[in-house]
Amino acid sequence: MLGLGIIGWIIIGGLAGWIASKLMKTDAQQGIVLNIVVGILGGLIGGFLLSLFGVDVEGAGLWFSFFTCLAGAVILLFLVRAFTSRRGAVR
Repeated sequence: MLGLGIIGWIIIGGLAGWIASKLMKTDAQQGIVLNIVVGILGGLIGGFLLSLFGVDVEGAGLWFSFFTCLAGAVILLFLVRAFTSRRGAVR
């Protein structure tokens, strides 16, 4: 995904973050900027996890990069929900 440049990161990250927020039902709480951030962070998380399993994430192409961002964004939103719901229950 490094070859896409900053505009590519924003577009792919934004789409992946938006779809992940729809899947995790957090879209009403997020704006476009947070969707982009979640998608980009999701790409980093997804790429890191796949590289642990020996998957070549850099040379896999645009669609693979998108699905990597999407999966990582879903994982990120799941973790955020898990930590925030625990913290809210303790109070």
